[in-house]
Amino acid sequence: MGKLAFIFPGQGAQYVGMGKEIAAEYKSADNIFDEAADALGFDIKEMIFNSDDETLKITENTQPTILTVSIACMQPLLEKGIRPDYVAGLSLGEYSAHVAGGTMSFSDAVKLVKKRGKYMQEAVPAGVGAMSVIIGLDNDSVIECCKDASQIGIVEPTNFNCPGQIAIAGEKEAVEKASALCKEKGAKRTVLLPVSAPFHCSMLKPAGEKLAAELGNIELSDIKIPVVTNVTAECITDREAVKNLLVKQVSQSVLWENCIRTMIDKGVDTFIEIGPGKVLCGFVKKISKEVMAFNVEDMESLNKTLEALS
Repeated sequence: MGKLAFIFPGQGAQYVGMGKEIAAEYKSADNIFDEAADALGFDIKEMIFNSDDETLKITENTQPTILTVSIACMQPLLEKGIRPDYVAGLSLGEYSAHVAGGTMSFSDAVKLVKKRGKYMQEAVPAGVGAMSVIIGLDNDSVIECCKDASQIGIVEPTNFNCPGQIAIAGEKEAVEKASALCKEKGAKRTVLLPVSAPFHCSMLKPAGEKLAAELGNIELSDIKIPVVTNVTAECITDREAVKNLLVKQVSQSVLWENCIRTMIDKGVDTFIEIGPGKVLCGFVKKISKEVMAFNVEDMESLNKTLEALS
């Protein structure tokens, strides 16, 4: 039997009602929603279960709601004695990974990501930045197109998700120019993302600086389960490295494909995506046909995963 990794989704996976079935069935999951409400000072369960897409799309709401649902959906697995050998998360999901890995308390993490969302939103005024996904073009070509388009403004590759899928971000005009150049170079498609800020590019450095101040107030614990980090795609077990990496992560590229490859190299053959959606399962399958990927977001997916693992 190979090794097991828990992986956690980032922003964009949210939807109204996420986590509701598991919370209704597992008290340990429901308790996470209560803990989040206590930490944040408002009824986050009500927001997640009964608000609307527009409310959940606001970055400072998106981040704590996805983190809460991810940690809640993890509880049944822990109850059944299923423990990962490695953890990782895409962008925001790295905070879920640190909670799972024992680095930070859930209460600290949920307060932190609410502020992270606020700072990221404030760093670039609405309408100034943009993000686009480039599909069907190699990494080097995308990097080259961004370099060429940067003559008219900031644009950088930000998420190396899986072979043939890279996100770029920066100033709106430059992102549109880089997308057009990618199409000329042979990209199958380019898709402008419905996001409120250009995540993981240098325009978000001010958000990272504010986040650094918040991280300074948090006491980290020793890492119990190795965390594979977005910025370096390497495994970290030393808590001293964590804060600096989380600050850098705000304005640097997410090396997700390499994160998955790192875990596969370490013997992981089973990935469980925990939280809303199954985008990461799709990435894993594009990165390697040799491994298995499951997701846990509701009772059906939980039961399917438990059955497969047994």
